Amino acid sequence: MSADIVKVSRNTEDAPKSSGPYTQTVAFSHYNNISAQLPIDPKTGEIVAGGAKEQAKQCLDNIKAIVESIDHVMDDVVKLNIFLKNISDIDAVDEVYPTFFQSDLPTRNIAAVAALPMNDALVQIDAVISNGEGTPSQDPCPLIKVSRNTENAPEGLYSQTAAFSHYNNISAQLPIDPKTDEMVTGGVKEQAGQSLNNIKAILESIGHVMDDIVKTTIFVKNISDIEAVNEVLTTFFPGYVPARSIIAAEALPMDALVQIDAVVSHGDGTPPQLPEDSRLLVIEASNTGNAPEVPYSHTVAFSHYNHVSAQLPLDPKTGEMVAGGAREQAEQCLKNIKAIIESVDHVMDDAVKVNICLKNIADIDAVDEVYSTFFTGDLPARTTIGVSAIPMDALVQIDAVFSNAEGTPPEA
Repeated sequence: MSADIVKVSRNTEDAPKSSGPYTQTVAFSHYNNISAQLPIDPKTGEIVAGGAKEQAKQCLDNIKAIVESIDHVMDDVVKLNIFLKNISDIDAVDEVYPTFFQSDLPTRNIAAVAALPMNDALVQIDAVISNGEGTPSQDPCPLIKVSRNTENAPEGLYSQTAAFSHYNNISAQLPIDPKTDEMVTGGVKEQAGQSLNNIKAILESIGHVMDDIVKTTIFVKNISDIEAVNEVLTTFFPGYVPARSIIAAEALPMDALVQIDAVVSHGDGTPPQLPEDSRLLVIEASNTGNAPEVPYSHTVAFSHYNHVSAQLPLDPKTGEMVAGGAREQAEQCLKNIKAIIESVDHVMDDAVKVNICLKNIADIDAVDEVYSTFFTGDLPARTTIGVSAIPMDALVQIDAVFSNAEGTPPEA
């Protein structure tokens, strides 16, 4: 495998033009990252008429247009992140969402958030898709998406896990007891424990373990519950701790207090890759003193991707929030990401996807002022949401996924 794999950034006129500094799709190695799509008609530039069902359809039509513009199909989607203004709209979304897929459904996250980038938007959806042909200088390879479910975890209108190449994507797990299909009793600690037990059951059903997780995203109903959730997480990851992002949701399905998803290393690969070729790939977790200290990994590399934990606008020298408003805070978040990625010999232009949480969605323009200055080449794909709270009462939080052309080494 060449260490000169190329990041391929592309846009199409058949989907809405970027309303901010990002690229519609950024491919690297065997994955494509699709920027969050709003329910905008690309011909008019306006939000489509109707309610959540019509808006969800338009978001998915836009994703489909992007996917088809790069010679892919919707069944290549391995993961969708669906953000709703009102959690009650989940049923309307579920009416239209499966019609876009002919075979196994992708994995899925779904949560209500405080705000979306356009005031009238009720839905926003982003996607990760498989990219069997790879990016130059890789030779095309007909890799197969492998979707699986186990009765030891809750079932839903999604695949529990979708593996492709060297990664598995796990659908966000709610605190549901799979034996009863009911929410577990207790508070957030019990709910976090059940969500993680469901992830563990899914992983074990495909011959993996919790230490194969490279990144967790934790949605909490109340930001004050973070410490309780972190306490539970330590029992599932007593040594190595994956990269982590925490997002405050306005509401979660079934009125849950917590929901957790995971990105998992998949050293055995998917057919026709041979297990003996790649099963010994190593997870490389790394931290640097040039970014704020946290009780989890700053960045976790596996195969051809690096996952960077969500960064707050903290000065790593003082551990304190930087002075100023959203612009200054966004700059500090990006400086922290830059410090992390440079500590593992990468640069900001290796970013393929950036996720931004804002306390006030109106701050998006201030963030965009500084955001582009961190990149010299094609901009990464991007998702931006408004949230009601961010840890430490910050105004901005940013995480990122980076390309990792050199890959991770096999064990000796």
